[in-house]
Amino acid sequence: MLAIPALCWLCRLPLHLAHHGLCSSCLRQLPALPSLCPCCGLPGSSAHLCGRCLRRPPPWQGLICVSDYVPPLSHWVQQLKFSRVIALRVMLARLLLLKLLTKRRCAQLPRIDLVLSVPLHRRRAWQRGFNQAALLAKPLAHWLGCEYREGIKRIRHVAAQHRLSARARKNNLRGAFRLEMPVSGRHILLIDDVVTTGNTVAEISRMLLAQGAASVHIGCLCRTL
Repeated sequence: MLAIPALCWLCRLPLHLAHHGLCSSCLRQLPALPSLCPCCGLPGSSAHLCGRCLRRPPPWQGLICVSDYVPPLSHWVQQLKFSRVIALRVMLARLLLLKLLTKRRCAQLPRIDLVLSVPLHRRRAWQRGFNQAALLAKPLAHWLGCEYREGIKRIRHVAAQHRLSARARKNNLRGAFRLEMPVSGRHILLIDDVVTTGNTVAEISRMLLAQGAASVHIGCLCRTL
Protein backbone atom coordinates (compact mmCIF):
# COMPACT_ATOMS: atom_id res chain seq x y z
CA MET A 1 0.00 0.00 0.00
CA LEU A 2 1.37 3.42 -0.95
CA ALA A 3 1.75 5.99 1.82
CA ILE A 4 -0.37 9.13 1.50
CA PRO A 5 2.01 12.11 1.29
CA ALA A 6 1.72 14.80 3.94
CA LEU A 7 0.33 18.09 2.69
CA CYS A 8 1.35 21.66 3.42
CA TRP A 9 -1.03 23.21 5.96
CA LEU A 10 -1.46 26.28 3.76
CA CYS A 11 -1.30 25.40 0.05
CA ARG A 12 -2.23 21.71 0.53
CA LEU A 13 0.48 20.54 -1.88
CA PRO A 14 2.58 17.45 -1.04
CA LEU A 15 5.62 18.04 1.16
CA HIS A 16 9.10 16.73 0.50
CA LEU A 17 9.70 16.58 4.28
CA ALA A 18 6.42 15.63 5.91
CA HIS A 19 7.34 16.70 9.45
CA HIS A 20 7.98 20.30 8.38
CA GLY A 21 4.26 20.95 7.93
CA LEU A 22 4.80 23.92 5.59
CA CYS A 23 6.44 24.05 2.19
CA SER A 24 9.31 26.50 1.74
CA SER A 25 7.17 28.80 -0.41
CA CYS A 26 4.41 29.13 2.21
CA LEU A 27 7.00 29.53 4.97
CA ARG A 28 8.40 32.59 3.18
CA GLN A 29 4.89 34.02 2.76
CA LEU A 30 3.97 34.02 6.47
CA PRO A 31 3.23 37.57 7.71
CA ALA A 32 6.46 39.40 8.52
CA LEU A 33 6.89 40.84 11.99
CA PRO A 34 7.78 44.50 12.46
CA SER A 35 10.95 45.37 14.36
CA LEU A 36 10.36 44.24 17.95
CA CYS A 37 11.98 45.04 21.28
CA PRO A 38 14.07 41.97 22.25
CA CYS A 39 12.80 42.13 25.83
CA CYS A 40 9.04 42.73 25.77
CA GLY A 41 8.41 41.66 22.17
CA LEU A 42 6.40 44.79 21.34
CA PRO A 43 7.19 47.15 18.43
CA GLY A 44 10.53 48.91 18.85
CA SER A 45 14.16 48.54 17.89
CA SER A 46 15.32 44.95 17.49
CA ALA A 47 18.79 45.91 18.78
CA HIS A 48 17.91 47.99 21.87
CA LEU A 49 15.40 47.97 24.70
CA CYS A 50 12.31 50.07 24.06
CA GLY A 51 11.29 52.99 26.27
CA ARG A 52 8.72 50.82 28.05
CA CYS A 53 11.39 48.31 29.10
CA LEU A 54 13.83 51.04 30.13
CA ARG A 55 11.19 52.59 32.40
CA ARG A 56 9.63 49.40 33.73
CA PRO A 57 11.25 46.19 32.45
CA PRO A 58 9.14 43.02 32.45
CA PRO A 59 10.12 40.25 34.89
CA TRP A 60 11.81 38.20 32.17
CA GLN A 61 14.93 38.67 30.04
CA GLY A 62 13.57 38.24 26.50
CA LEU A 63 10.50 37.30 24.47
CA ILE A 64 10.47 35.45 21.14
CA CYS A 65 7.34 35.11 19.02
CA VAL A 66 6.47 33.78 15.58
CA SER A 67 3.70 36.20 14.62
CA ASP A 68 1.24 38.83 15.69
CA TYR A 69 -2.18 37.34 16.49
CA VAL A 70 -3.22 37.35 12.84
CA PRO A 71 -3.99 34.62 10.28
CA PRO A 72 -2.76 32.05 9.60
CA LEU A 73 -1.11 31.70 13.04
CA SER A 74 -4.21 32.86 14.93
CA HIS A 75 -6.33 30.36 13.01
CA TRP A 76 -3.91 27.52 13.74
CA VAL A 77 -3.81 28.39 17.44
CA GLN A 78 -7.61 28.31 17.60
CA GLN A 79 -7.68 24.98 15.77
CA LEU A 80 -5.14 23.52 18.17
CA LYS A 81 -6.82 24.77 21.35
CA PHE A 82 -10.52 24.62 20.61
CA SER A 83 -10.88 22.14 17.72
CA ARG A 84 -8.25 19.70 19.05
CA VAL A 85 -6.27 19.58 15.80
CA ILE A 86 -3.18 18.41 17.66
CA ALA A 87 -1.54 17.33 14.40
CA LEU A 88 -0.56 21.01 14.12
CA ARG A 89 1.76 20.81 17.13
CA VAL A 90 4.97 19.74 15.35
CA MET A 91 4.66 22.33 12.58
CA LEU A 92 3.92 25.11 15.09
CA ALA A 93 6.76 24.06 17.39
CA ARG A 94 9.14 24.08 14.41
CA LEU A 95 8.12 27.66 13.51
CA LEU A 96 9.00 28.73 17.04
CA LEU A 97 12.26 26.77 16.88
CA LEU A 98 13.32 28.71 13.77
CA LYS A 99 12.77 31.99 15.63
CA LEU A 100 14.70 30.74 18.66
CA LEU A 101 17.67 29.69 16.54
CA THR A 102 17.72 33.10 14.88
CA LYS A 103 17.82 34.76 18.31
CA ARG A 104 20.65 32.46 19.38
CA ARG A 105 22.69 33.36 16.29
CA CYS A 106 22.20 37.05 17.12
CA ALA A 107 23.44 36.38 20.70
CA GLN A 108 20.05 37.44 22.11
CA LEU A 109 19.35 34.04 23.67
CA PRO A 110 21.60 32.08 26.07
CA ARG A 111 21.96 28.33 25.83
CA ILE A 112 18.69 27.04 27.30
CA ASP A 113 18.97 24.12 29.71
CA LEU A 114 15.33 23.81 30.85
CA VAL A 115 12.05 24.20 28.96
CA LEU A 116 8.85 24.75 30.95
CA SER A 117 5.28 25.27 29.76
CA VAL A 118 2.56 27.50 31.18
CA PRO A 119 0.28 25.03 32.98
CA LEU A 120 -3.47 24.63 32.86
CA HIS A 121 -5.51 23.98 35.97
CA ARG A 122 -6.32 20.27 36.20
CA ARG A 123 -10.02 20.99 35.62
CA ARG A 124 -9.37 22.83 32.35
CA ALA A 125 -6.76 20.26 31.28
CA TRP A 126 -9.34 17.52 31.84
CA GLN A 127 -11.97 19.42 29.82
CA ARG A 128 -9.59 20.10 26.92
CA GLY A 129 -7.73 16.80 27.10
CA PHE A 130 -4.27 18.34 26.77
CA ASN A 131 -2.18 21.42 27.51
CA GLN A 132 -1.41 23.16 24.23
CA ALA A 133 1.70 24.83 25.66
CA ALA A 134 3.11 21.44 26.67
CA LEU A 135 2.46 20.09 23.16
CA LEU A 136 4.75 22.83 21.84
CA ALA A 137 7.35 22.63 24.62
CA LYS A 138 8.12 18.91 24.42
CA PRO A 139 9.44 18.80 20.83
CA LEU A 140 11.23 22.12 21.36
CA ALA A 141 13.17 20.72 24.31
CA HIS A 142 14.11 17.68 22.24
CA TRP A 143 15.38 19.80 19.33
CA LEU A 144 17.24 22.15 21.67
CA GLY A 145 18.87 19.22 23.44
CA CYS A 146 17.69 20.22 26.90
CA GLU A 147 15.36 19.04 29.63
CA TYR A 148 11.58 19.49 29.60
CA ARG A 149 9.68 19.31 32.88
CA GLU A 150 6.11 19.96 33.94
CA GLY A 151 7.54 21.69 36.98
CA ILE A 152 4.86 24.34 37.45
CA LYS A 153 1.35 23.69 38.71
CA ARG A 154 -1.66 25.96 38.51
CA ILE A 155 -3.07 25.53 41.99
CA ARG A 156 -6.02 27.88 41.73
CA HIS A 157 -8.71 27.73 39.06
CA VAL A 158 -9.17 31.17 37.52
CA ALA A 159 -11.43 32.71 34.91
CA ALA A 160 -10.22 32.42 31.31
CA GLN A 161 -7.76 35.26 30.68
CA HIS A 162 -9.04 36.11 27.19
CA ARG A 163 -12.43 37.07 28.66
CA LEU A 164 -11.03 39.64 31.13
CA SER A 165 -9.83 43.24 31.01
CA ALA A 166 -6.09 43.94 31.38
CA ARG A 167 -6.46 44.95 35.06
CA ALA A 168 -8.66 41.96 35.86
CA ARG A 169 -6.16 39.61 34.18
CA LYS A 170 -3.41 40.74 36.55
CA ASN A 171 -5.51 40.29 39.70
CA ASN A 172 -6.85 36.99 38.36
CA LEU A 173 -3.43 35.31 38.57
CA ARG A 174 -2.19 36.20 42.04
CA GLY A 175 -1.20 33.02 43.87
CA ALA A 176 -2.31 30.84 40.95
CA PHE A 177 0.99 28.97 40.41
CA ARG A 178 3.38 26.79 42.40
CA LEU A 179 6.90 25.72 41.45
CA GLU A 180 7.60 22.03 42.11
CA MET A 181 11.26 21.68 41.13
CA PRO A 182 14.60 23.43 41.76
CA VAL A 183 15.56 26.00 39.11
CA SER A 184 18.55 27.74 40.70
CA GLY A 185 21.17 28.77 38.15
CA ARG A 186 19.20 27.50 35.15
CA HIS A 187 18.44 29.33 31.88
CA ILE A 188 14.75 28.71 31.32
CA LEU A 189 12.56 28.91 28.23
CA LEU A 190 8.91 29.33 29.25
CA ILE A 191 6.44 28.36 26.50
CA ASP A 192 2.91 29.66 25.97
CA ASP A 193 0.75 29.72 22.87
CA VAL A 194 -0.34 33.39 22.96
CA VAL A 195 0.97 36.34 24.98
CA THR A 196 -1.39 39.32 25.15
CA THR A 197 -0.88 41.46 28.24
CA GLY A 198 1.91 39.16 29.44
CA ASN A 199 0.44 38.85 32.93
CA THR A 200 0.51 35.04 32.98
CA VAL A 201 4.14 34.68 31.91
CA ALA A 202 5.09 37.64 34.15
CA GLU A 203 3.64 35.96 37.24
CA ILE A 204 5.50 32.74 36.49
CA SER A 205 8.74 34.56 35.60
CA ARG A 206 8.75 36.38 38.96
CA MET A 207 8.32 33.07 40.73
CA LEU A 208 11.17 31.42 38.75
CA LEU A 209 13.61 34.31 39.27
CA ALA A 210 12.72 34.48 42.97
CA GLN A 211 13.76 30.82 43.20
CA GLY A 212 17.17 31.57 41.68
CA ALA A 213 16.72 31.00 37.93
CA ALA A 214 19.63 32.53 35.97
CA SER A 215 17.32 33.85 33.26
CA VAL A 216 13.81 33.41 31.91
CA HIS A 217 12.98 33.81 28.23
CA ILE A 218 9.45 33.59 26.89
CA GLY A 219 8.63 31.67 23.71
CA CYS A 220 5.19 31.96 22.12
CA LEU A 221 3.48 31.47 18.80
CA CYS A 222 1.64 34.79 18.84
CA ARG A 223 2.36 38.09 20.59
CA THR A 224 -0.56 40.50 20.39
CA LEU A 225 1.01 43.71 19.07
